[in-house]
Amino acid sequence: MAAQTGGPLSGLEPRPVWEFFTGIAAVPRPSKREQRIREHVQTVAGRRGLCVHTDGAGNLVIDVPPTRGLADAPILVLQAHLDMVCEKNAATRHDFEHEGIRMVVEIEPATGEQIVRGEGTTLGADNGIGVALALAAATSTDIAHGPLELLFTVDEEDGMSGAKAVRRESLRGRRMLNLDSEEDDALYIGCAGGCDTDFAWAFDARGTPAGAESCRVEVSGLRGGHSGVDIHERRANAIKLLVRTLLGAKAAGLQLAELNGGSKRNAIPREAGAVVVGPTGLAAALALAAADVAGQSKKETSEPAAIRVEALRGVAPSSCISPEHTARLLAALAEIPSGVLGMHPRVPGLVETSNNLSTVGTQVGGSQIHVRAGTLSRSSSAKRMEETLARLASLGKSAGAATSNANVYPGWSPNPDSPTLAVCRGVYQELFGKEPKIAAIHAGLECGIIGERVGGMDTVSLGPTIRGAHSPEERVYVASVQRTWRYLSALLPVLAKC
Repeated sequence: MAAQTGGPLSGLEPRPVWEFFTGIAAVPRPSKREQRIREHVQTVAGRRGLCVHTDGAGNLVIDVPPTRGLADAPILVLQAHLDMVCEKNAATRHDFEHEGIRMVVEIEPATGEQIVRGEGTTLGADNGIGVALALAAATSTDIAHGPLELLFTVDEEDGMSGAKAVRRESLRGRRMLNLDSEEDDALYIGCAGGCDTDFAWAFDARGTPAGAESCRVEVSGLRGGHSGVDIHERRANAIKLLVRTLLGAKAAGLQLAELNGGSKRNAIPREAGAVVVGPTGLAAALALAAADVAGQSKKETSEPAAIRVEALRGVAPSSCISPEHTARLLAALAEIPSGVLGMHPRVPGLVETSNNLSTVGTQVGGSQIHVRAGTLSRSSSAKRMEETLARLASLGKSAGAATSNANVYPGWSPNPDSPTLAVCRGVYQELFGKEPKIAAIHAGLECGIIGERVGGMDTVSLGPTIRGAHSPEERVYVASVQRTWRYLSALLPVLAKC
C-alpha cells in the first residue's frame, strides 16, 4: 500500500508528510501487533527502490543512499516507532485491531490553530508523524543528505521491546535524530527511565449476602493523558477517584464484586468502574460520597469528574470478596502513590520521579476472584527509581499482593556537549532567529536504550507539537508540522557536511 492521497488531509502542507501519515493512519497498529504497519512501510520503501532489513523483533532498518556528492558523509539514523497507543472514548465505536483512524481537520477553539485529531480516538501522531517525516525526508528529491538509516521500532508504547532488541550490528550510523518528541521549539537530550510493577491478589469468592444492596459506581469525563508528559499537571486519576468514593461511603460490610479501570500502562486512567454490595442504604451513602469526591476533584485538578452511582435492583453479582479483604484491597489501592514524587534538583520544572496507578481489573476464576493492578514508575535518577520500586514492593507485601517488575528501561543521560546538538542548535537559530529550548523530558524515549545497545550513539530528539498524547484528546498542529519539516529539510544537508 503506497502513501495515500485524498481524504481529510489532502490539502495540507507539507504534502509528502501528510500523504505518508494518511497511509500510516489507515493501518491498524496496536503495540505488539505491528505486522500490518510493518508490511505497509516495507511496501512504501520497496516501491521507491530502498533496501529494507527486518530483525527478529520486527524492527525495520531502511537504507537510503546519499544524494549526489555526499557519499562520504557520516551515516545519519532517523528513528521513530511504528506502534501507537489505542485509546477511545467510551461512546466511540472503533475497533483498533481492524480499523484505521478516522481523522478530522479543524480549528482548535482555544488557540485558533489548525489541528488534526482522531474522531473519538487517539490519533497516533505519536509516533506516526515521526515515521512520516522520516519517509518524506528519505524520498524527497529536494533535500540534500548523506547516507541515511531509517530505524522504525516496534512496541515502544508497551514495553520498548523493539528498542531492546536493537544490536550493535543493527546500525552502521552513530549519529541519530529521534523524531518522537512533542514540542517543536525544543531539542531533547535526555529522558527518564521506567519500570512496570504488577500487583496480584487472589481472594476466595463468596456468595452475595441475602438482602444486600448492589450498586454500580462509574467514574468518567476525565482528561487522562500521557503519564510522563502530563503527570506534572496533577490530572485526576479515575481509579483513585473510584477508590476514594468507595471508601468515602463508609459502608460497614462493603463487598467488592468487580473493579476495573484504565487500559494502558502509560496513560493516566480516564475511566473506572466497580460493582459492590452492602447493607441497606448503600446507594445513598455512595451517592453522597460521589458528590463529595467529585467536588474535591474539581478543586484539586479543575476537572469536572462524573461519578455516577446506580442501584442494581433485582440484579446481584454471583460472587464477591469478603468485607475484610475488600477493605484491605481498597486501602492498598488508596496508598499506591500516583503522580509526581519528586522534581529534578538541578533542572527547574522537570519532574524527576513519578508513579502512575495505570490499570486495575478483576477476573473470576473457579472459586477465586483475581485482582490485578499495574503501575508505571519513571525517574531520571537510578537511586530514586530504586526507592520507588522498594516502596511499591513493601506496600504490596503488607497488602497481601504478589508483586513483580517488568519492562525496565534505562534513562537517557543528557550530554550538553554533544556535537550533534551543536549542529542542531545552530541550524535552528539560523532558521528561526531564536534559540531552541534544550531540555530533558520525563517521558520515556528509546534513545537511552538504543544508545546503550549500540554504543557510541550521539542523539538529539525533535518533533512537531502534539498535545493530549495517549488520550482521545491527542492532536497535532499543522503549522508545527510545517515548521518541523522546514527544520529537518535545513538540518540534513548541514549534518551531512559535519
